[in-house]
Amino acid sequence: MTFNMNRRGLLKAGAAAGFVAATVKTASAAGHGPKKGGTLRLGLAGANTSDSWDGRTHSDSFMIVMAHGAVFDCLTEIAADGSLKGELAESWEASADAKTWTFNLRKGVTFHNGKAFGADDVIASLNMHTAEGAKSAAKPIVSSITEMKKMSDHQIVMTLAAGNADFPYLLSDYHILMYPAGGEEEAIAKGIGTGLYKVENFDPGVRCSLSRVANHYKGDEAGHFDSIEAIAINDSNARQTAMMTGQVDAINRVDTKAEALYNANPNVEIFEVTGNQHYTLPMLTNVAPFDQLEVRKALKHAINRQEMVDKILLGHGAVGNDHPIGPANQYYAADLPQNDYDPEKAKSMLKKAGLDGLKVDLSAANAAFPGAIDAAQLYQASAKAAGIEINVVQEPDDGYWSNVWLKKPWCACYWSGRATEDWMFSTAYETGVPWNDTFWENARFQELLITARAELDSGKRKDMYTEMQMLCSTEGGTVVPMYANYVDAHSTKLKHAEQVGNNFQMDGSRLCERWWFDA
Repeated sequence: MTFNMNRRGLLKAGAAAGFVAATVKTASAAGHGPKKGGTLRLGLAGANTSDSWDGRTHSDSFMIVMAHGAVFDCLTEIAADGSLKGELAESWEASADAKTWTFNLRKGVTFHNGKAFGADDVIASLNMHTAEGAKSAAKPIVSSITEMKKMSDHQIVMTLAAGNADFPYLLSDYHILMYPAGGEEEAIAKGIGTGLYKVENFDPGVRCSLSRVANHYKGDEAGHFDSIEAIAINDSNARQTAMMTGQVDAINRVDTKAEALYNANPNVEIFEVTGNQHYTLPMLTNVAPFDQLEVRKALKHAINRQEMVDKILLGHGAVGNDHPIGPANQYYAADLPQNDYDPEKAKSMLKKAGLDGLKVDLSAANAAFPGAIDAAQLYQASAKAAGIEINVVQEPDDGYWSNVWLKKPWCACYWSGRATEDWMFSTAYETGVPWNDTFWENARFQELLITARAELDSGKRKDMYTEMQMLCSTEGGTVVPMYANYVDAHSTKLKHAEQVGNNFQMDGSRLCERWWFDA
């Protein structure tokens, strides 16, 4: 499915071009409006005793679901169908070069402490990410803003260092939460946001209790529960037990090995979506033999991708094609030629490189992604038919990201993906960026990256991003064998709209505001 939007449509977007929508296995309450009331009980992985309401530090699912999906708001929001819509920003407009953006803020919004929301809060909240000593994952996004000018209490103009047509999408990032100006520290300490739910109790790494805000600006369209009780359950077996025995109404990160047990319970349903989460095997392209294009191509044709989806993901995923753009992205190029398992083609590529065979080390640990060692061993087996001998080096989980990733010539890795193509490419494929984990450099790719970033014509951007995905697939240094589904489970008493967000687990992290009890 392709969505086209002309320049005028994007410039004046209250909802920008859509993403590929997700489909789910569960039945929705089609034809029935959401019912109000009840306490939603969640059992969530991804909790830590160091958790806080400081969005700059959020990196795991418990706080993302609680903060981004319930207590706080961003300026923009990715809807369940993948389109971009306004949250605290009602609308926005860009200059022709995509460098100057005017945001019109929603009126009549108040924080949980009664303070009215306005332009001062936006400026203060964004400045938090670039403050001296701030450790924010969103700093690169906010650092691109060279000036923020308050035009009125409900209008702000932001000027960027360079044009970026994706800028409104970036402001939906779960780190960029809105806080009350002058009360940022208190808001972080107490969880004071503008979201549908306010904090009643918070014990970091243990549990969180929320209650519905009366007369919220989103009205009856969202936030159907009276209250939320989230319990931290990091252990997979414990989450499974809590779900199966009815102690909670929904859990995240289902262990797919237990799928049969869930399916056998008439009170439980699994819901999953294929999004942008992908498992990768990056090789350092400045180190022999991976500096040879033919060697990289040979390795891409020596892996049986469908076997990995079947055996590592147990079918809960999709085959990858050696680029990082996923089905939840707007310009996902689904029709590119597939790098398929072809040992003879791999052999021919090695011959072009002047090689009769190949011996390489592949470092892996399950810290890279669940089943990474098994995946490496499957790769080892499939590559033998191509005359490629892969020595699987089982690395320790502890210290994997500091000692192996970006250091060993070939290793296992994973990426959750990003909401836009430029965001993903700029994070891990742009020349010289810290997380370019293959050190790949391609002049045409870099030219397209800069040009596409400032291009507001959706059709032209689509063509450029398609070519960039092709360049990664055919010439890049990353093997991307598979996309891993987000797999969660819920009580049959819970209902949701037909579409479930696929940009993050638990309906784009917004289950708390989008779902409801049927009875």
